[in-house]
Amino acid sequence: MAGQAHITGIYRYPVKGLSPQGLASVTLIPGQTLPADRAYAIENGPSGFDPAAPAYFPKQRFLMLMKNERLASLATAFDDVTHVLSVQPGGQPAVQGNLRTVAGRAVIEEFFAQFCATDLRGPPRILHAPGHSFSDVARKVVSIINLASVAALAEAIGGPVDPLRFRGNLYVQGWEPWHEFGFLDQELLAGTGVRFKVVKRIVRCAATNVDPSTGLRDLTIPETLMRRFGHGDCGVYAEVITGGAISVGDRIATPEPQS
Repeated sequence: MAGQAHITGIYRYPVKGLSPQGLASVTLIPGQTLPADRAYAIENGPSGFDPAAPAYFPKQRFLMLMKNERLASLATAFDDVTHVLSVQPGGQPAVQGNLRTVAGRAVIEEFFAQFCATDLRGPPRILHAPGHSFSDVARKVVSIINLASVAALAEAIGGPVDPLRFRGNLYVQGWEPWHEFGFLDQELLAGTGVRFKVVKRIVRCAATNVDPSTGLRDLTIPETLMRRFGHGDCGVYAEVITGGAISVGDRIATPEPQS
């Protein structure tokens, strides 16, 4: 089954904790995340982040779904050419701001000051540093989700599980459930010669309990994983070793052995 797998979805999350942006294709650079993935974050009270010397900080320093599930009810769009973020609460007019300007950030920050008022430890602030990604892990990685593993979890739960709960970058069809764990420390090949090295299983947190459409905390995914499968993981992190373009529909597999 591994040799027949293909990419069915490519997603990035321009602002940590907000909605995904689907892509038909993307060009990857060695040692980097997807372009603009988690390029921005919304500080929840003073975090100590210094844009002049960006460093990894735990996600608890920012607004994020594990604690702030109401974020999932927002429809957002980001233009990586103009740097304009549009945020639309259900049934309300959209709020827009250029995240590279003081005035634009202020508009977005004021929106979240009101929308997340009861969750805030201090004034929300839009954070960014060139080349930095506000990922859940310190190293720059791409997250890969096996749709068969999500289907196995859904069967265990007894109802549908939206794969977007896992906020992955690449979604793959064609592997057996949990087959992705067998790629640890191995390479995968996709697209125009793109090579990934799988470096880590993804331990799941309470963010996956939140429905990405409604913002309701309606499932117990980490607990179900542990109870039914003996682990709390779904998906893997991989580093980009050789860059290039990948597209939805591309085959993804371990490289053919050299003769």
